Amino acid sequence: MATTEKKSLYEKFVFLFGKIEKRRRFIFSTFILTALILFTTFFSFEEIPFLLPLVIGIVYIMTFFSILEGITKKEWTMLFIHPVFFSTIIYLFYFFLPQRWLTRLPFIAIYTISIYAILLSQNIFNVGVSKSLQLFRAAFSVNYLFLTISAFFAYSLIISLRMNPFMNFILVFLSSYPLALQFLWSISPSDTIEKSIIRLSFLIALILGEGALILSFIPVNQSIFALTLTSVFYCLCGLIQTYIQETLFKERIREYIFVLIFTLVIFILSLRW
Repeated sequence: MATTEKKSLYEKFVFLFGKIEKRRRFIFSTFILTALILFTTFFSFEEIPFLLPLVIGIVYIMTFFSILEGITKKEWTMLFIHPVFFSTIIYLFYFFLPQRWLTRLPFIAIYTISIYAILLSQNIFNVGVSKSLQLFRAAFSVNYLFLTISAFFAYSLIISLRMNPFMNFILVFLSSYPLALQFLWSISPSDTIEKSIIRLSFLIALILGEGALILSFIPVNQSIFALTLTSVFYCLCGLIQTYIQETLFKERIREYIFVLIFTLVIFILSLRW
């Protein structure tokens, strides 16, 4: 009975708001979310516990309003992970920047462009576009890019808190898992999540958590610390993607190894000898 009522309520929302052109819904949602993030920048760090639930709730609602049609089963989680995670991290990250308009305006502009692109990519995953189509490939690439950016912001934020190595391990693991899960699910979006995707996401998060634990004992600049973890995230996700798609060719492996070697060189040169 409860399921029927919930479904009918969802259908009522679709009937009511589905009449609005989808692109207009994306523009409206982007405007509301931009205004929300701008609004939160005028509050202090101490007010985060009160504003963070508001940010998460409104981002979820506006993501739902944008996508609206055809959301089923696990998609109620998977389609919302990236917009909510990105908005939350951006909101928290702002407090580590200079609090002035010269910083606020470009910060808000970057968020506006980013959240619009993220919402569009989630919509394409939702409508079930075949992965052989160019549109899906573009959405997948955009999603991959912003997941990597989200990871960098998350790692930078965690490292800036200057906690002990064990806490770095826990927080990096917890922040990496939903990003890896969303990425691997987006390779072939569906209303279910395969157990192999869950296991591989756990493996990626565990490796990154262990990497954060090890790096916590090495005297290195915080930005390089975050950049190193982000490179590992990018390469692990990319390699597992090729493994799942059965395209693990030498050229692809060489590409990710080059990224890791380049990051390692930067890491070594930045060490405080």
